[in-house]
Amino acid sequence: MKIIIVILLVAILVSLFSGLFFIYKDKGQSNRAVKALTVRIVLSVVVFVLLIVSYFFGFISGTPGNP
Repeated sequence: MKIIIVILLVAILVSLFSGLFFIYKDKGQSNRAVKALTVRIVLSVVVFVLLIVSYFFGFISGTPGNP
């Protein structure tokens, strides 16, 4: 479960920086930055829901140090 969360967090960072790149490169002429930032928001919501569901079903614990 931890690996999935880390992969999703890396994907969020990639989407964030690609949005920044598209904002800089396109100078407002296309909507690629909007799409990249929308993907970032969707991935963030997926991570949040995945953490809640994982905690509810016991895949992750609420106390630090316990697997």
